[in-house]
Amino acid sequence: MTAPAAAPEITTVGELRRSGHVLRSVREEIRDNLLAALRGGRDPWPGLHGFAGTVVPQLERALIAGHDVVLLGERGQGKTRLLRTVAGLLDEWSPVIAGSELGEHPYAPITPASRRRAAELGEDLPVAWRNREERYAEKLATPDTSVADLIGDVDPMKVAEGRSLGDPETIHYGLIPRSHRGIVTVNELPDLAERIQVAMLNVMEERDIQIRGYVLRLPLDVLVLASANPEDYTNRGRIITPLKDRFGAEIRTHYPTELTDEVAVVRQEAELVADVPDHLVEILARFTRGLRESSAVDQRSGVSARFAIAGAETVAAAALHRATRQGEEEAVARPVDLEAAVDVLAGKIEFESGEEGREDAILDHLLRTAVAETVAAHLRGVDLSLLVEALEGGTVVTTGEQVRARDVLAALPVLGESDLYEQIWERLDATDDGRRAGAVELALEGLYLTRRVGKESVGDETVYG
Repeated sequence: MTAPAAAPEITTVGELRRSGHVLRSVREEIRDNLLAALRGGRDPWPGLHGFAGTVVPQLERALIAGHDVVLLGERGQGKTRLLRTVAGLLDEWSPVIAGSELGEHPYAPITPASRRRAAELGEDLPVAWRNREERYAEKLATPDTSVADLIGDVDPMKVAEGRSLGDPETIHYGLIPRSHRGIVTVNELPDLAERIQVAMLNVMEERDIQIRGYVLRLPLDVLVLASANPEDYTNRGRIITPLKDRFGAEIRTHYPTELTDEVAVVRQEAELVADVPDHLVEILARFTRGLRESSAVDQRSGVSARFAIAGAETVAAAALHRATRQGEEEAVARPVDLEAAVDVLAGKIEFESGEEGREDAILDHLLRTAVAETVAAHLRGVDLSLLVEALEGGTVVTTGEQVRARDVLAALPVLGESDLYEQIWERLDATDDGRRAGAVELALEGLYLTRRVGKESVGDETVYG
């Protein structure tokens, strides 16, 4: 990531005019910067996976058209991340009237106080600079959100100072007016009470605000973005029809359709405290996708991408826990750590009402399926017969959450001149003891799932043989 450029050194509106600066609306600014990025081959949506052919083109067209946008999608589909990325299309630095409450452009003051200052100071009107990050505001809609929070209200302190109630300078502005010359995002829009949504109608269409009995026309320049869960949209709450009509674009999001995108999301978002090999992340991604396709899971609730992310973080934590207790130099996650992740993630899944009492069995079955698919994807063509014969001959391999990788490797049967282990390690990119033990564990689990070897749990240990 490149460091942000320093703010321009222009300090008055006179200097700003002489520099050739041109006033553009927020929509024009976003449109111009988006088109410039597309023209130059630069990706304006860094860190987003799985939306390239679906959601992103729709969003780009909406922004080019200058539309306010609402994203509809289940939890954990990246709606908030996508909306936050829109702020990257604003100019890096934008001039404002220094000290103005609403961050007005020096060429276009809109509040009585700023207009008065502009008339008095003329070309000496002081100018400050706001970074694009300061021009993005976000509000999580909750049932207790008030009109004052979003739009504004009379400030009793200003009235107490001696101003009359009819004075527009007695108003304390809410989040949307304070986002003038920027972007405001309302997450979970249906959770807003309907009377609060009504208060947004003027902002969305007439681009002004009305507070109590004030005849106050503020030509706001603000792009309104919102997110909503379709289930809430129709049941727990709804977007009122007039407000829904004011959004120029309604875009449906989705979970990643490709396994590689699912893995990329986990790799990007998870904060891992230990080494988690790619095949383990792939198992978690396949497990998550299996849950999304299962008829036993309530798909109206969805299975968030956070499920796989939290799973990877838990697997890494289990590896660090083992390495710390057993004195291993490197903390490397192994397949044996997957069960620890499932134990703590089960509560993130909502099952259909008819599946009560079967939750653990469903999770166990889908995890086994994910492991089997991963083994098939990575070890297809590797002949494991010698390993099977060795185990049938009485050799056992013991592993477990607290069994060191070195001990797992030491317990492996000797296969003579065979390079079977090397083949497994090469397929799974295993270059150290932790990864090598994990690779063989995966192969053994694959043999167990295809009923070629047995497996037994003894306390905290797992024995293959």
